[in-house]
Amino acid sequence: MLSFEEFLNLEQPYGLNKLEKNKLLTQRLLDLTRLHKDNCLEYARMLESVNFDFNKVNSYKDLPFLPVRLFKELNLKSVADENIFKTMTSSGTTGQAVSKIFLDKLTASNQQKALVKIVSSFTGSGRMPMIIIDCPSVIKNRLMFSARGAGILGFAIFGAKSIYALDDEMNLNLEAIREFLDKFRDKKILLFGFTFMIWQHFYKALKNNNLKLDLSNGILIHGGGWKKLLNEAVSPEEFNKRLEDVCGIKSVHNYYGMVEQTGSVYMECECGHLHASNFSDIIIRRAFDFKECAIGEKGIIQVLSSIPESYPGHSLLTEDEGILLGEDDCPCGRMGKYFKVLGRMQKAEIRGCSDTYAASFK
Repeated sequence: MLSFEEFLNLEQPYGLNKLEKNKLLTQRLLDLTRLHKDNCLEYARMLESVNFDFNKVNSYKDLPFLPVRLFKELNLKSVADENIFKTMTSSGTTGQAVSKIFLDKLTASNQQKALVKIVSSFTGSGRMPMIIIDCPSVIKNRLMFSARGAGILGFAIFGAKSIYALDDEMNLNLEAIREFLDKFRDKKILLFGFTFMIWQHFYKALKNNNLKLDLSNGILIHGGGWKKLLNEAVSPEEFNKRLEDVCGIKSVHNYYGMVEQTGSVYMECECGHLHASNFSDIIIRRAFDFKECAIGEKGIIQVLSSIPESYPGHSLLTEDEGILLGEDDCPCGRMGKYFKVLGRMQKAEIRGCSDTYAASFK
């Protein structure tokens, strides 16, 4: 079996071109498909129901995918219960089913290693003083992480010293932030948060009180849904501009990711494009026949990850729509596919950390 170490040992996380990536990712994803077939009865039955034949796979594009919603309905795992190290859950509104993702120590470790490789290629290898734009109580349960808590803990590894910008009532702790910025005034500052919370509790708190902070030397990484912001007519470009107005921050990177494939985040480059790293890929599929879309054609996003060994989450069909913008030719210089997320499919449940939280703001 091709190990995940083969991917980690690659010098650049965005260095594989189309042919190189197809060869390496196809072998790894085929091996993962066999692994999960042999160790997850429900997954084996699903492969059998579609008459899946390993001998007919020429590329990872030929592999079957699971609807991401299945993780809300079934406990899908490929390891014995005693080897489960951590259970992660998606965010959900009251009464809504949540996804449960079962991790062993190896998969959890590989998720973190992949995240470090990807993010450090944007932020640099050194750890930075960090401001988490959220409240401390979100990470209380260390055994069962919500997507929001997992996101915070995952990105917290990039912080040498960190503070929470909000208290548990979601009020901006301005005094603590100013003290932190004064202490590290000559350092590059990393900020992390979920999109709607940054807008609602950080930007609006500063704007409505005519306050400004100096974060001109900061890097902001944010993720989560845009549904509520789009309803307020706030585009990604407007989001970035408004934040710069109140705190001078210029380096802002959105990311696309989900609890079902933690570690395989798709970071936004300097050109405003989301990128697939060596560790993952996306395929845009047509809704009516699931055939692969052409560049520039809207379809459903399929996400593939070389990481999951403890659960069959390596090939998933999301409930998001997107457009493939190109491959191996982004002006930023990174190899691989780059794309745009258009939002949730019509009638799909609200499921992202930021969208779920935003649903409480009517």
